[in-house]
Amino acid sequence: MSVSRYAELTDDHLLFQKTVRDFMDQEIAPKAAEIDRTDQFPHWAVSKLAEMGLTGIVFPEEYGGAGGDYLMYSIAMEELARVSGSVALTLAAHVSLGTYPIYAFGTEAQKKKYLPDLTAGRKLGAFGLTEPWAGSDAGGTRTRAVKRDGGWVVNGSKHWITNAGVAGTLVATARTSDAPGVDGISSFIIEAGTPGLKIAKKEDKVGLRGSETNPIFFEDMKLPLDSLLGEEGKGFRQFMKTLDGGRISIGAMALGLAQAAYNAAVNYAAQREQFGKPIAEFQGVQFKLANMATEIEAARHLIYAAARLRDKGERITKYSAMAKLFASEVSMRATNDAIQIFGGNGYSREYPVERYWRDAKLTEIGEGTSEIQRIVIARELLKEAEAQTGSRKE
Repeated sequence: MSVSRYAELTDDHLLFQKTVRDFMDQEIAPKAAEIDRTDQFPHWAVSKLAEMGLTGIVFPEEYGGAGGDYLMYSIAMEELARVSGSVALTLAAHVSLGTYPIYAFGTEAQKKKYLPDLTAGRKLGAFGLTEPWAGSDAGGTRTRAVKRDGGWVVNGSKHWITNAGVAGTLVATARTSDAPGVDGISSFIIEAGTPGLKIAKKEDKVGLRGSETNPIFFEDMKLPLDSLLGEEGKGFRQFMKTLDGGRISIGAMALGLAQAAYNAAVNYAAQREQFGKPIAEFQGVQFKLANMATEIEAARHLIYAAARLRDKGERITKYSAMAKLFASEVSMRATNDAIQIFGGNGYSREYPVERYWRDAKLTEIGEGTSEIQRIVIARELLKEAEAQTGSRKE
């Protein structure tokens, strides 16, 4: 099982979980190792996700979405990652990063133009923020967009962009003025095939190998004026809000990988014999399993709590960062311990735990490293403390 008996899911959420779980076990699991081994993007899997409505899971029906909530989305991400981290990351980048900004900040015309294809999975979305000199320091964006000849001309580059090579639509940031700090950063909607948009060779990654990750380059790329997403100069703030929700999905992805590692480890420990008895009877192994199960349970509660707050429309910056930070580090510990329980077999590609370990590492890096999450959490805590102090003085 990969749900806490104390998670208080509704019957609808439980039915949804079972549906996604059965689909992943029957349709994706038999090919999950092959997806990783061949390093090929699984177009067929994305088509199946679209048929299930997962590509538009959290968006309103009026734009072709499924009208689900973030708790459903978190459940789906956990179940996807439990079987294939590559498939899970593809959906997370599409929903949280490539599609959400258009829904949240776009004009009604932009929503009607782009969302139906994205929510239906006819096109995938991607999100361009990271640059070679602007990774954790996203405010260091150097890509430039200038108004010229009735449109925008964009020059620059983005790196480590998930779905870039398969996306139909890209949302990306660029500086539109020399305003200080992040005030000069705006965001744009870019369609695949736009002249001047160059997709470079796919990255040769350690894990999540079925996920498409590419550098992209803008070389005098021409965009219409109405490609601007939201207000000029508000792009950085838009993307920070986008990442608040995206971190919940990455936390849920980490959770699914941790659960997969635990499931594999506990089953292996019950069957593998050494010194005349199953290794599950040795206290050293039992302690590892106990730690894994406890931390996975705690991570699930954090993620579900953040998702529920998001569904209520409350501010989630602190809670999504906490959920992502804790779940990603739990995932690394769980997958590492699973390899240790498997022993030499854990280091072999014949068994899946090494794949879970390779896939889990990205969750400590993507959408803000663990170090950045701690900075975000600390800032939020200090804001709260200052507000409380101020109210007491009054």
